[in-house]
Amino acid sequence: MHGFIPRDRYFPYLTWTDLQAMPNKENTVIVQPIGAIEQHGPHLPLVVDAAISAAVLGKALTQLDRAIPAYALPILYYGKSNEHWHFPGTITLSAQTLLAVVMEVAESLYRAGFRKLVLMNSHGGQPQVLEIAARDLHQQHDDFAVFPLFTWNVPPLSTLTQELFSPKELKLGIHAGDAETSLLLSILPEHVKMERAAAEYPLGEPREDVFSIEGALPFAWMTRDLSQSGVVGDPTTASTEKGDRILEALATGWVQVIQDVYSFQLPQAWRSSEV
Repeated sequence: MHGFIPRDRYFPYLTWTDLQAMPNKENTVIVQPIGAIEQHGPHLPLVVDAAISAAVLGKALTQLDRAIPAYALPILYYGKSNEHWHFPGTITLSAQTLLAVVMEVAESLYRAGFRKLVLMNSHGGQPQVLEIAARDLHQQHDDFAVFPLFTWNVPPLSTLTQELFSPKELKLGIHAGDAETSLLLSILPEHVKMERAAAEYPLGEPREDVFSIEGALPFAWMTRDLSQSGVVGDPTTASTEKGDRILEALATGWVQVIQDVYSFQLPQAWRSSEV
C-alpha cells in the first residue's frame, strides 16, 4: 500500500496508540500528497500528477534525517481537473468537494494533536483551492501551520530546468510535455508510450504582453481550447536521463522543505498585544 513511500514513514501503518504516545506531535511534519486522475495526452497515463507526488515524496523521505519526525498520508488521487473533462478518463472533483475533503482531513489531524501540515500538490489546476483551505484552517486554529506547496516549486529545480529545456518549452510546456514525460520515464517507464508522443503548442496564443495561459495576467481556458491531443508542450525530447535528474533535484528540494517545516515557528505578533 505504501508504494514509493518508505513503510516506516507511512502514516496509515501507525496504530492509534502509536499516535497517542508520539512525542513532539506539534512539530511532527504530516505531508498530504495531492495529485489528479486526468488525461495527459496519448502517451502518458492518467496517474501522472499523483505518481509524481508519491515518487518525489518517497525519495525525499528516504533521504530525510531519521531524527526528523515526518509522515506521508495516503495520496489524494482525485483533484479539481475540470479543465480536462472533455477528454475521456479525466475524473474531477468540484472546487467545493476538494476544499471540503482537505479541510476535513486536516481537522482530523489537528484533533489528533498535529500542528504542521504540508499540502504537497502536483496538479496545476488546484493551487488556489489549497491556498484557501490553508488560510481557513489557520484562521480556525491559531496554532495550525498549513503549507500549500507546489511539488515543482523547490529551489534546486529552477537552475536545472534552464539547462534541460528550451525557452519555448519553459514558457508553454505546461502539460504532458518534456518535463512530465521525462519524469514519468524515470519513475513509471513501463507506462510511457513514447511512440505516441507528439508535440503540440497552443494555437493563436494571445500576445505575451497582454494575457497569458499562466502568469500575471491569465485568462480562463479549457484544455481543448489549447490542444487537440491534450498535450501542451513537446514530449518528443523527453528522456530517462532528464527524468532522473529532475527527480533527484525535486527530492533534494523536498528534503529541505520538510526540514524547514519541522523547524518553522508561526509568527504571532498579535500575542504581544495581549501581554
